[in-house]
Amino acid sequence: MASNRPLTQSLPSLTPLGRALLDSIREGVVVFDTDGHVLYANQEGQRSINNGSPNGNVPAKDELLPRLSAMGARILPLRVPDSQAGAAAVIPPKADRGRTLAERERQAIIDTLEATQGKLAETARRLGISRTTLWRRLREYGLKQKNEGFWRARAAS
Repeated sequence: MASNRPLTQSLPSLTPLGRALLDSIREGVVVFDTDGHVLYANQEGQRSINNGSPNGNVPAKDELLPRLSAMGARILPLRVPDSQAGAAAVIPPKADRGRTLAERERQAIIDTLEATQGKLAETARRLGISRTTLWRRLREYGLKQKNEGFWRARAAS
């Protein structure tokens, strides 16, 4: 069942800086109130919502959340002290939707290695895997350390 509410562009208490920050996120962001109404969506989030809604109305929460989940969205509860303030859906960019789990895992390893300046023990800890598993994945994905501490694909032998 479609809602008669048009998509609102801003949260009532969101500052211009907050809106600019959410608008700059590459992923789609859709914010819901506690009743499930859409309060805000950045440009990518609006595209995801309007995909399949030709009349321009925002679908009801019962229709929208499963559709966003099918796009790979993470649904996160929004909380203020001692209560829930709604939810946010974070939708991956279209380029990431077709990536395999292995491609995402490889990128997560590279990103974490760079964040830890190549420290393998810290990388394994942050990823929640053993150092042995990390070494196996590095070998499996053909990654090796460069002198600067960043990781890259091994040259074909």
